[in-house]
Amino acid sequence: MALQINNRDARRLWLQSQGLAKAPVGQPDVVGIIRRLGFVQLDTIRNVARAHDHILWSRNQSYREGDLERLLAAGEVFEHFTHDASCLPMETYPYWQWQFRRYANKMANQSYYKTKMKAADIAAILERVREEGPLSTHAFDTKAKPKKGMWSRPPHKVELDKMWYSGVLATSHRKDFTKFYDLAERVIPADLREVAHPDEVQVDWLCRAALVRLGFGTVGDIQRFWGAMSAAEAKAWVAGAGLVPVQVQAWNGSWREGFALEDIEARVKAVVAPTSRLRIINPFDPVARDRERLATLFGFDYRIEIFVPAAKRKWGYYVYPMLEGDRFVGRIDMKADRAKEALVVKQVWWEAGVRATDARIARLEAEVGRMARFVGMDDIRWDCAAFGVAPGAHP
Repeated sequence: MALQINNRDARRLWLQSQGLAKAPVGQPDVVGIIRRLGFVQLDTIRNVARAHDHILWSRNQSYREGDLERLLAAGEVFEHFTHDASCLPMETYPYWQWQFRRYANKMANQSYYKTKMKAADIAAILERVREEGPLSTHAFDTKAKPKKGMWSRPPHKVELDKMWYSGVLATSHRKDFTKFYDLAERVIPADLREVAHPDEVQVDWLCRAALVRLGFGTVGDIQRFWGAMSAAEAKAWVAGAGLVPVQVQAWNGSWREGFALEDIEARVKAVVAPTSRLRIINPFDPVARDRERLATLFGFDYRIEIFVPAAKRKWGYYVYPMLEGDRFVGRIDMKADRAKEALVVKQVWWEAGVRATDARIARLEAEVGRMARFVGMDDIRWDCAAFGVAPGAHP
């Protein structure tokens, strides 16, 4: 008999598991936040703040831009690829050998990673890192033309990334968000590098760790969480893991089949109503990144439109979801104008059925003010009314 989890409890469990149930105050434990999340996604776009800084600040507003980079340089986290470039707690490293091998095999069989560089030239890249210490891609120059396209890279960059993806190189630090490569043996502690868990142990750890952070999920949810295994591998793990079958109620009253760990009943009983503070959530935040889960649990249809031509955008270039309690109540289009030291609010849209009450507007204005202080903006410019407009009404 599957355990049924009603929609309210499902939403609250998900937010609680992701560190968004309590007010984001107190002394920051950045490594603890990343440990709780499993990883934090890196992103170069600094519309207001870069995604990783915004995600961590959303969970503790004593966090400051650059704190994550300092942890990376200090060796408390390591950088690699989950579903995207991410920082993970250093203790995760022994369970990441599986991912290094997956990428090594993937790159050996994909034409994109074939650069036609001579073996001696590739060896020379590694030797330079060995002799000179951490180097960025700017320290190298290859004459061959890269493949055309948005994600094209010069040959030396592709070869550096191949060594990075396969675990030969690691990120020693970032400077102005530029990655510096070093030998993994000089970045990762020896006691972690030398652990050799069997593949099945690594897969079991990754899948269980995913469900701890998800609370409940389908095979696809588990597989996508780390981006470290195929759907078939996740399905095989689920079949033999002794999980609790659950039925999770969607926002519209329908029920979805899924799985959870053995302590799910206790976790559901322990859920509490989240803080009523209004939060502006980054589009790459774990609670918003899985658009299907976001729509299923909250009835919030969200897409980021940074790659959509301006004329075809429904909302805007970089529009942020707004979370209040256990509901997504709207979205906001804003940008930091660093030249003028102003945070510019371009538009606010409230979801259907959400009223722009004085109290709600005050909570929004307070959050915008906190974000302005976070990114060092002295001024807030509202290019729209704080009460916003109805969904679908676009200026």
